[in-house]
Amino acid sequence: MTILLVRHAETDGNAARILQRPEVPLNARGLRQAGHLAQRLSADGFVHVLCSDLLRARMTAAPLAARSGIAIEQSPLLQERNFGDLRGMPYAALAENPFGPDFAPPNGEDWPTFHARVAAAFAFIVERRRRVNGTLVVVTHGLVCRALVERHALVPEGIVVPERFDNTGVTVLHENAPHQVGLINCTRHLVTAIEMERDGGAAA
Repeated sequence: MTILLVRHAETDGNAARILQRPEVPLNARGLRQAGHLAQRLSADGFVHVLCSDLLRARMTAAPLAARSGIAIEQSPLLQERNFGDLRGMPYAALAENPFGPDFAPPNGEDWPTFHARVAAAFAFIVERRRRVNGTLVVVTHGLVCRALVERHALVPEGIVVPERFDNTGVTVLHENAPHQVGLINCTRHLVTAIEMERDGGAAA
């Protein structure tokens, strides 16, 4: 099982429930999360990293590159859904549910457009995995993670795809069709870090 899907680490926009602009950076908590993620994935090993070209994803991937010396390959296919003119607005200020099935954000992506892009992203991911000999890490966004798992992977019976993927949640897919999910939205690296800090250890 050698494709690892990862949602980016936390931003202030995440914490405040805001539809994010493209260049929102990680906050202090997000930077710590990215470090814990890099520690976990470096211990397991990987050979290539694909990353959304939005800043929050690039910042999440940066510690992976720093630890491994592996260059990050960026792609706009892995960007979060584009909410157009609504970016920068709090969810609570919106008159409609931006995640509703028929909602089309002004100057943004409707669901069919988004899902077509995610399908292209998945084909790109699988093609890259076939070119490398080992684990492929994909750093992307919450809605992309959910769409990839729901539409392009085999979820074992009894496993529920989360409505919302957590920051730095790790999802493991088999590289071969039907791309069975082996782990979904796992944040044990964050739990371990909290336990170490609570017990007085040095959590990286």
